[in-house]
Amino acid sequence: MIGLIGKKIGMTSFFLEDGRNIPCTVIQAGPCVVTQVKDEETDGYSAIQMGFGETKSKNTTKAQVGHFKKAGVEPKFKIFEFRDYDVDCNVGDEMKVDLFEVDDMVHVTARTKGKGFQGVVKRWNFKGVGDATHGQHNRQRSPGSIGMASTPSKVFKGMKMGGRTGANRVKIQNLQVVKIFPDKNLILIKGAIPGHKGSYCLIERK
Repeated sequence: MIGLIGKKIGMTSFFLEDGRNIPCTVIQAGPCVVTQVKDEETDGYSAIQMGFGETKSKNTTKAQVGHFKKAGVEPKFKIFEFRDYDVDCNVGDEMKVDLFEVDDMVHVTARTKGKGFQGVVKRWNFKGVGDATHGQHNRQRSPGSIGMASTPSKVFKGMKMGGRTGANRVKIQNLQVVKIFPDKNLILIKGAIPGHKGSYCLIERK
């Protein structure tokens, strides 16, 4: 599995040769630095650990500082492991966006925007209870009944109610690579991906 850690820059339009306009997400994919190579004998599984984004040593734990120092790289803001990485690499190697090619199909994993506490209308698309007439005026966005009194005398687990919305880890599969800019480490992916501008994501090739 080939992959990189990326940073969402924003969205733009890309025009094909036939004039079609394709909405694309612009991602800064790398350069990522290999900070550790894991194998079956030492770690029990094979994986490549990568770091992306610069950060200060004072904002990094002593354990992580030692880990980066052992790898001979500067402290990184984000670290992630890719299992079964099928590219030969060593600690300290740089992985850039040229790992991908135009028309490759990729999976993008990111965290959705956090919305905070939301009611049932926004969280679960409830219609709302009642009209604005017939003697009441302040129950339009209420959830309504959440259970019966004597039987079963409880609220079942999984009941759709208000609560924290968003900030979930989501994987969007089978997105097409439209354009690559190797000199700027930018990749254009067809469609939208989760997360706000400046958020981090994982790009994996099928």
